[in-house]
Amino acid sequence: MEAGILTSSTEITDRIRNIMDKLELKYGCNPNQKPACVYVENGDLPINVLNGKVGYINLLDALNGWQLVRDLKTATGFPAATSFKHVSPAGAAIGLPLSPVQEQMYFVKASTLSPLATAYVRARGADRMSSFGDFIALSDVCDESTAKCINREVSDGVIAPGYTPQALEILSNKKRGAYTVVQIDTSFTPASVERRTVFGVTFKQRRNDIQLNASLLANIVTKRKELTESAVRDLLVAMIALKYTQSNSVCYAYDGQTIGVGAGQQSRIHCTRLAAGKADLWQLRQHPKVLALPYLPVLSRNDKDNVIEQYLSDDAETSVCEDGIWERYFSEKPKTLTHDEKKDWLSKISDVSLASDAFFPFRDNIDRAVRSGVKYISEPGGSLRDDLVIQACDEHGVVMAFTGLRLFHH
Repeated sequence: MEAGILTSSTEITDRIRNIMDKLELKYGCNPNQKPACVYVENGDLPINVLNGKVGYINLLDALNGWQLVRDLKTATGFPAATSFKHVSPAGAAIGLPLSPVQEQMYFVKASTLSPLATAYVRARGADRMSSFGDFIALSDVCDESTAKCINREVSDGVIAPGYTPQALEILSNKKRGAYTVVQIDTSFTPASVERRTVFGVTFKQRRNDIQLNASLLANIVTKRKELTESAVRDLLVAMIALKYTQSNSVCYAYDGQTIGVGAGQQSRIHCTRLAAGKADLWQLRQHPKVLALPYLPVLSRNDKDNVIEQYLSDDAETSVCEDGIWERYFSEKPKTLTHDEKKDWLSKISDVSLASDAFFPFRDNIDRAVRSGVKYISEPGGSLRDDLVIQACDEHGVVMAFTGLRLFHH
């Protein structure tokens, strides 16, 4: 492990240190899939389980998430965090300062947050419903501020380059001492060729170790050519998130964080719609009516997330504003946020960035994206209908760059 990184007291470290070339797991993807383990062919595993027990899917999330935040830190220079669920990021972000409205919507006080903690608050807040029970990855040594943020969320575990003693103590007591805390060896470099086995057949390919940076955005194919500094940053956040998202995928980003990830869909327009719906919810959480909801004091953060989701949904299972129901959540009956009010609020959104892991085959993706405030797009290009997609961007005043780089991930 990297020298000088604090983990815990010597007594605790000696008790739980787990550096080896093979780690036995309770089971694989499902309880019936036994035996299960992870290992490296040469040398030691680059992970050290400091607390709890790590599972098969946990490690898939952890190792993908670590690569994502490492790439984000390299590309932007900011501390980065991601919230992973089932091998795709629910959210990813860098540690930009929060606005007063974002403090309210994320249920935090910015004055208490370190830059790394801010990155996690943003990543978790991108899609709080999907992040329930996440596995977290951090680009930097986890400090006390970040550990406190993690401690109040429902989460399965965290991976980071290290932990301060205060942070490790907080996290080791989470979930009655069962919370999974993993340390990654930042000096570890995998082999350039990776393998996987499916149905007894082994696949081999070069690892996708390409570094994403602003040079990929140089080929602007639309009439409008201006990419702002914030747009370049947000497109990088979105592209790096997609590099570790199950395909097909698209990602909306704004203000240094993802705000809607559409993962694992067979149709690209379904990715675009799914991610747009999440991005719209993120924007609507900032509506004054949402920020002023009169919650009962007993409601937990997760209860509030569920209530907000129901409150904003046009197809809610339960209307939280109906008599006999609102009393469960609020001290007084809240005012409904109407369809027209939502539409009006979203119509004022602009400067959102959108990245796609492969080309857009039809203009419908562009037409849907602009309804969610998209002004900047990156995609590989290469469709037979590229001209029609470019035409749609020009009609909407969107700036689009062809990166020439597909980012499929499976």
